[in-house]
Amino acid sequence: MTITLERRGVSCVAELLEKDAPRTCEAVWNALPLGGDAYHAKYARNEVYTMVERFCEDEVGLENPTVTPIPGDVVYFSFAGGMLDRKFKEEKNIHALPGVIDLAIFYGRNNLLLNGDVGWVPGNVYATIVDGLDRMAEACNDVWRSGGVGERLVYGRAES
Repeated sequence: MTITLERRGVSCVAELLEKDAPRTCEAVWNALPLGGDAYHAKYARNEVYTMVERFCEDEVGLENPTVTPIPGDVVYFSFAGGMLDRKFKEEKNIHALPGVIDLAIFYGRNNLLLNGDVGWVPGNVYATIVDGLDRMAEACNDVWRSGGVGERLVYGRAES
């Protein structure tokens, strides 16, 4: 799978972890391409993510979960509409959706998925970046320093 920060023109390649997270891999793979506005995390540290509409009929549930993602982890989160506050939903134009899928990449160390309002927020690690993590980490850090306005994070099928 490819993961791209479009405006910055930077891509990396991630390998699906089909043995560890088969339901998540299948759901994401069948929905590709996916993408949307890129955001840098406020609390989790070294994370860039996008929110997309739910794309599978049945919830995949937790598999290969973590609250301490490492550099190169590609993580899937499913958030019910009630978990996201009104202002956040309005800012990201997702206020009418019953819930969203958060597709995230982690590019540095010392990440902790702890939300002060709701506690631990485990996500499914369903892929790992195997090529281009250094370039992507530089671009993600630039999203942190320069901002993500106009940036899109896009997931696609890698050409074999």
